[in-house]
Amino acid sequence: MRRGGGGRRASGNYTNPCLTMHQPWASLLVYGIKRIEGRSWTAPIRGCLWIHAASKVPEEDTIKAMEDFYREIYAANGITDIKFPEHYPVSRLLGCVDVVGCVRCDELASWEAVPEGVRLEGQTDFCWLCEQPKKLLVPFEMRGYQRVYNLEKKIYEAAVRGLVSVEGPMPVKFPLPDPQDPFSLKPGSISEEFSENEASGVEKSESLSAAIAGARAAATQFNKKD
Repeated sequence: MRRGGGGRRASGNYTNPCLTMHQPWASLLVYGIKRIEGRSWTAPIRGCLWIHAASKVPEEDTIKAMEDFYREIYAANGITDIKFPEHYPVSRLLGCVDVVGCVRCDELASWEAVPEGVRLEGQTDFCWLCEQPKKLLVPFEMRGYQRVYNLEKKIYEAAVRGLVSVEGPMPVKFPLPDPQDPFSLKPGSISEEFSENEASGVEKSESLSAAIAGARAAATQFNKKD
């Protein structure tokens, strides 16, 4: 793994923006396994987004449900060797990703320009599209906040020196409608690529359907706080 900086400079009204997420979702994103961050609200930034793990220790059933979910969706693209994190630390700054766009769940499900497994990840109203994960060699202990917030300068300056790039099981490059406009990949921007009459989504096996149901059940414990 090579050392890297904090990714592209963030666009939006933020300086070194950070998002606190529950485990195991936070580590799955930083490890490049999770490529879609689902929210009930649109992404307010483009570029580097730091990822912080909330203080709640994940239950073993939750970890199993999410790992099973990712095994199944990667299997849709023929990938069976996934190295999951050995640990899911809490109350720690874990690393960062590049947010390159945000689309509606139904748009992602029908977007044939991205792999089937990515299309299956969208399970919420809005899907934040993430690339270029980097993790901290030594996660930083810190407290988190709701929604997107700015990292303290001293934390950012210390953290950016300890990042290494991560190669996920199947990295994806999301095509921008307008490469000159970082906010061009937004809700409604790709809906013209498919008609409303087209079959939406990917054909699901029984095991995949069960994994999706398990992932949704695992996430419901936090839905009211999203």
